[in-house]
Amino acid sequence: MTATPIGRPAPANDQRSAAALPTVDSVDPPEPLWGGLGGEAIDRQVHASIARLTMGLSPASLAEAFGDWAIHLAISPGKQAQLVQKAVRKAVRLWLHACECAATGAAAGPCIAPLPQDRRFVGAPWQAAPYSMIYQSFLLTQQWWHNATTGIPGVSRHHEAVVSFVARQLLDVMSPSNFLASNPELQAATLREGGANLRRGAANLLADWERTMAGRPPVGTEAFRPGETVATTPGKVVWRNELIELIRYAPSTEAVHPEPVLIVPAWIMKYYILDLSPENSLVRWLVGRGHTVFMISWRNPGPEQRNLGMEDYRRLGVMAALDAVERAMPGRRVHAAGYCLGGTLLSIAAAAMARDGDDRLASLTLLAAQVDFTEAGELTLFIDESQVRFLEDMMWEQGYLDTRQMAGAFQLLRSNDLIWSRMVRDYLLGEREPVTDLMAWNADATRMPYRMHSEYLRGLFLDNDLAEGRFMVDGRAVSLADIRLPVFAVGTERDHVAPWRSVYKITTHPAAEVTFLLTSGGHNAGIVSEPGHPHRHYRVSTKAPGDVFVDPATWEAATPVAEGSWWPEWQAWLAARSGTPVAAEPIAAASAGRARAVLPDAPGSYVLQP
Repeated sequence: MTATPIGRPAPANDQRSAAALPTVDSVDPPEPLWGGLGGEAIDRQVHASIARLTMGLSPASLAEAFGDWAIHLAISPGKQAQLVQKAVRKAVRLWLHACECAATGAAAGPCIAPLPQDRRFVGAPWQAAPYSMIYQSFLLTQQWWHNATTGIPGVSRHHEAVVSFVARQLLDVMSPSNFLASNPELQAATLREGGANLRRGAANLLADWERTMAGRPPVGTEAFRPGETVATTPGKVVWRNELIELIRYAPSTEAVHPEPVLIVPAWIMKYYILDLSPENSLVRWLVGRGHTVFMISWRNPGPEQRNLGMEDYRRLGVMAALDAVERAMPGRRVHAAGYCLGGTLLSIAAAAMARDGDDRLASLTLLAAQVDFTEAGELTLFIDESQVRFLEDMMWEQGYLDTRQMAGAFQLLRSNDLIWSRMVRDYLLGEREPVTDLMAWNADATRMPYRMHSEYLRGLFLDNDLAEGRFMVDGRAVSLADIRLPVFAVGTERDHVAPWRSVYKITTHPAAEVTFLLTSGGHNAGIVSEPGHPHRHYRVSTKAPGDVFVDPATWEAATPVAEGSWWPEWQAWLAARSGTPVAAEPIAAASAGRARAVLPDAPGSYVLQP
């Protein structure tokens, strides 16, 4: 990798065995505060303390962005004049609209409409005076600030995006929908219930605060426990090392395709998003159609795993799982599928295997996974040199990135949906939204080892080493152009984590046949899209090796829409490449380690780690 983590970790490409993973005793202790590298250690301690207050956001990074914006705006009198003109025009526009409404005695059409995805002001009470004027004034102000934070000559694109994002977040805090005094729907509910909604909301707030302080999951998630109500597809753990448990699912058909499927989920969350409830489990659906499915379940790392890096995850995760599948089903090629960060790691492994002549893979499926990070969406707002170093210092102190620190960044990307609307519903309306299996899974987050996350942020997000041919595996760079396997890539229309135009970049590699599918939904719900799920659609097409590249906008406009789930499309693609079905065989009993201890049934033990 291009960056070396703090301290003196083992080289990224060392060949440690599974039994020799870093432990507390083998991790380098922090440098002494006085003497030697004391100054650097003090800085890190200070940065880590600040990070606990800012949820990991670097104040230096924000100050740099706002300084860039403010200085360039100060020396741009033309832009300033435009902003003054826009402010006057918007004020006059709102005043004339108010006069029209007063003259007609009825509410005219709004002078500014919310964006299609903004559902805060769609209710009928918002269309009556004075609330219509309140929310339209807010939207006009929000629009003006967008103009004020964008299009400033000389401001870097990254700083412009940061300033615009922060301004939008601050304005969303002040939205009239968030306050009882300016929200007619809240006022009506309070009058109707005699204030009982506020009493329930106060009780909800207290309960949530107590759970947060105690480190307990949100209310309602207890109903979704892996192995009981979710992650219930029958199977057994057939291999375990100190980083993964490999689950093999029991066949449910008399005949199965001879070539198995290996799924590599992301380790930022628990694996069972792909094996949720029985009715929306992708694993159960594949098994029910004659596929032999293996799934990696990642360990939830603690401080003792702080020195695990990307190479450890490749070697002890993907490659160890492939070795175990080969032992269980010798001579069979494997259809590998990776979700999110797991797909990125799987692409790295596939490129290294192609370089080294390892032909055990039959195909490659990437589910909402990026291999090129030049357009990685709003997550890149949190990625620059200052921000990455700030996170490194925070992780250096505790050995990992905490679940709450990760959740905060993801929630900010959709603050209206995930923060403010929830607070209004839970604490002012006093209503609890029923917890779903997907919501419970989302609350069951995992930690990220210090070294791995540092390498991931620097090598992939910050430097884009994989797409540009600099990512090192076993001391040599790998290239995605070496992959000759058939590729099936899935993007989701409303993905804030892996935007579909970024996922689509896999089609720029001419050596492979790439089938690209774009489905409705977001990063998680778009993937968990079982047949029969309402309001689902997708587009799909195949690019043969050597075909001319088609840009995303042109592709979207030219590709017809198909109604329904994308699962059957992928399953048919897999089945066509997985061989003629043969008689199913039961899973042999598995054991682990020198003691030959019997391994547990699915979902295993790692998924239950807090």
